[in-house]
Amino acid sequence: MWKRRLSSCSSNATAIKLLKDKKWDALVIGGGHNGLTAAAYLARSGLSVAVLERRHLIGGAAVTEELVPGFKFSRCSYLQSLLRPSIIRELELGRHGLKLLRRNPSSFTPCLDGRYLLLGPDSELNRSEISKFSIKDAQAYPRYEKQLEKFCKLLDPLLDSPPPENLRSVSSFNDSFKDKLHKLAFWANTLRHALSLGQKGTLDFVDLLVSPASKVLNRWFECDVLKATLATDAIIGTMASVHTPGSGYVLLHHVMGETDGARGIWSHVEGGMGSVSSAIANAAREAGAHIVSKLMLEDSGSVNGVLLTEGTLVHSSVVLSNATPYKTFTELVPNGALPEEFSRAIKYSDYSSGTTKINVAVNALPQFQSCKLNHPNAGPQHMGTIHIGSESMEEIDTACQDALNGQPSRRPIIEMTIPSALDKTISPPGKHVVNLFTQYTPYKPAEGSWEDPTYRKLYAQNCFNLIDEYAPGFSSSIVDYDMLAPPDLEREFGLTGGNIFHGAMGLDSLFLMRPVKGWSDYRTPMKGLYLCGSGTHPGGGVMGAPGRNAAHVVLADLKKQAKVLWTQLNDYEQPEMSLKSL
Repeated sequence: MWKRRLSSCSSNATAIKLLKDKKWDALVIGGGHNGLTAAAYLARSGLSVAVLERRHLIGGAAVTEELVPGFKFSRCSYLQSLLRPSIIRELELGRHGLKLLRRNPSSFTPCLDGRYLLLGPDSELNRSEISKFSIKDAQAYPRYEKQLEKFCKLLDPLLDSPPPENLRSVSSFNDSFKDKLHKLAFWANTLRHALSLGQKGTLDFVDLLVSPASKVLNRWFECDVLKATLATDAIIGTMASVHTPGSGYVLLHHVMGETDGARGIWSHVEGGMGSVSSAIANAAREAGAHIVSKLMLEDSGSVNGVLLTEGTLVHSSVVLSNATPYKTFTELVPNGALPEEFSRAIKYSDYSSGTTKINVAVNALPQFQSCKLNHPNAGPQHMGTIHIGSESMEEIDTACQDALNGQPSRRPIIEMTIPSALDKTISPPGKHVVNLFTQYTPYKPAEGSWEDPTYRKLYAQNCFNLIDEYAPGFSSSIVDYDMLAPPDLEREFGLTGGNIFHGAMGLDSLFLMRPVKGWSDYRTPMKGLYLCGSGTHPGGGVMGAPGRNAAHVVLADLKKQAKVLWTQLNDYEQPEMSLKSL
């Protein structure tokens, strides 16, 4: 175990001594990218902040690990686009080591019949590629992207601010009045943006939010391969089918993010996704590696600090948890400390996951038999996300139904990326890192177990065999691999149920409903305890918005508390001043 804080710590003993010898202004449980982001903003506001991390390195699911000598894997998250521009700008992440590598093309779908589809930021390429399958779809595609971009502009202001949650405590008339004005301004602004769409645009937006992705895509396009390629955005990291109502909303991820100001462009990060966390940690100048056991409580039910497993008490009246809501409230908070209704809502939230991540070291690039372009090294087919087994939406649905019936998909849906095609720092010369984001895999299979090495090997080999159908010889190029099934993601990274978003991203779990109704503003029933992870608004992905928003809520609460204290001191001193005046 190791620890770094505002000053460097040379040993674990030094780190523990630093932690326990003072009362911190704020503690952050979990050194994932959201926790680091929250810590950065709090520290920049002058607070003393410590980050406590269970693992041997910071970053949570945004980490780079060299599991095979010479090969550095983005072990969980593997692409960047959603990180909020405000965070990149305000924390000056470029100066702190963040370097984004734009992908062009951004998508490649090989077909078993010998055809393929490339998509990317180049509109002429998109028109040419889609025309191979459907001229009508080639004409519709720019209009589809334009509509999604318009909807994203409507959502953008919501991402960078806390939801307008109701006041829970008795407040002064002034505070109550200010809160009502704030909510009025929020909803007026939201309504203004909605009205800018017009009635048809608003209806289209609502339709997108509540419809299955299949319905949305069938209305726009006729080509199976194009629809399936786009549909993967709607089911990524879930146990949902393309026919699941509400899955259409996640299609917005196709254009929601950006790279260096270019909307909808996903990028690799030089050095792997751990470089995102490292840049934020550098900006915050802090991070940690201690195992958190329980939160300490005062008699009033407010937070008083963190108790580490080795018995060290770390004191603070403000604690932010970057852990999942389930882990925070069922494992870190003592029993009986929370309202029963709240605990029940947290316990029965949806944490299901169908994701298994396989990180592969290979000695050669995969050669796709449908796309034999004349490139001596990496070609355009290697630059973006490679969609394997996604030639129709029905294939995706069939794979999902397998998992819902308790078995891993017989023909998994695989998103393959090869970051070493652009990033020369993560693999030996001539060799490559391959990320396989695979679906669907149930957390508890009806037959077999992820704890069984043979069962795990069979699933991995099934994925490799499927890739061989499109790129013969892929299996024989494998040097070694690392596999993370849902229980592994839970055990290794604290992702409840293996859910990469800290909880499902359905319409019943977003905005004012995330993590549960009535507690969407990062505060919790325990005074001084806040959530700052992906289980809060606006949700999962390497976005940083939950951490930034939570930090602003904490700072607002501390400012309010200081104002109340100042008023009380003035009230206390007033009689004394009156006596002196006599």
